[in-house]
Amino acid sequence: MTLSVKMKFFEWQSRWLKKDRISGLNCIKRASGKVIVGDKGISDSWKEYMEKLMNEENEWDHKITAEVKEGPADCIRMAEVRAVLKKMNRHKAPGLSGLVAEMIQATGDIGTQWILDLCNAIVKEGK
Repeated sequence: MTLSVKMKFFEWQSRWLKKDRISGLNCIKRASGKVIVGDKGISDSWKEYMEKLMNEENEWDHKITAEVKEGPADCIRMAEVRAVLKKMNRHKAPGLSGLVAEMIQATGDIGTQWILDLCNAIVKEGK
């Protein structure tokens, strides 16, 4: 097939799929193994699952202890901020701020210093 024939086929296939002739599978399998089909059943299954998950008590042996730290919190260091910025995943959707990892990483030392100041202000104020 030539490139133009492949492109025409691709365009036809795209239009055909957009006409709701093929839709995604709309089913879920419960813990019991029963397959649920339909929006109402799926919604009820998710609600049941989330209620179980959120109301489940986890066993705890009470053996873990931690010392209470008194006094001011330690300031965050520049090396810590650089390490975290380096680990940030690229090509991810922005959060509420609209910033993505690439933007912050591209600012270099200026952006790193700004983030360091912001984080230390938050630690100092406790907000």
